[in-house]
Amino acid sequence: MDMTQTNLQMIKEKMTFVPLDQLNKLCIVGPVKLPIKQGNFEATFNWYCWTKVSTQWTKEQVVDHLNTMNLAFGQQSSVLVYGDFEKTEDALVRMHSICHTGDIFGSQRCDCGYQLHESMKMIVDHGAGAIFYVADHEGRGIGLFSKSMAYLLQQEGLDTVEANHALGFEDDIRSYEEPLKVLEQLRKKPVTLITNNPKKLAALEQHGLSTHGHVPLWGGETDTNHRYLETKREKSGHIR
Repeated sequence: MDMTQTNLQMIKEKMTFVPLDQLNKLCIVGPVKLPIKQGNFEATFNWYCWTKVSTQWTKEQVVDHLNTMNLAFGQQSSVLVYGDFEKTEDALVRMHSICHTGDIFGSQRCDCGYQLHESMKMIVDHGAGAIFYVADHEGRGIGLFSKSMAYLLQQEGLDTVEANHALGFEDDIRSYEEPLKVLEQLRKKPVTLITNNPKKLAALEQHGLSTHGHVPLWGGETDTNHRYLETKREKSGHIR
């Protein structure tokens, strides 16, 4: 069934363009009401999703090109927003890197699933905040396929940093440019970052965004991820 002009107008009103570079801009869609239930935890977030499009495209062209953009063959980023994120004086923000094994499978080789779900609880308890679920960050930027090889190397005794290096990658090749531009669009006031990683806080401050510093998120440690967490503290500079 063809989309009516009324439906098209509704979708256009939920789309926002944010400049990225000379050739591209970000197209943000939302908010979408997203009720979430995880065990005893229940809350409704406002969900936004974004993707990169040509600076020349109009909103109508984005819709017209959806079935030719092959979006199912890549990753798109999301942000879950809770409370009055735009105007609340103090809001929490989590920049969470996509982790297929930890977030979806519940892998105990890392603490990512724990951090994702605990961040949701912290933000709801705080009253306002946002969780950025950032695409293309799997394995600190090496991708899921490469991560499977890194895990094989870890099973042979290498730690997470050594495994990435052995495969020809730097320890951490993630970029926060896109989520930070989206954060700027959603909120102008300072934020408090939920993180143990000083590089994330530095990226936010270098982008020119104001912060109230960070709150750490440690927990979910098991026998199987203890060495991973120790490596993040000793080699990647993660702080409490």
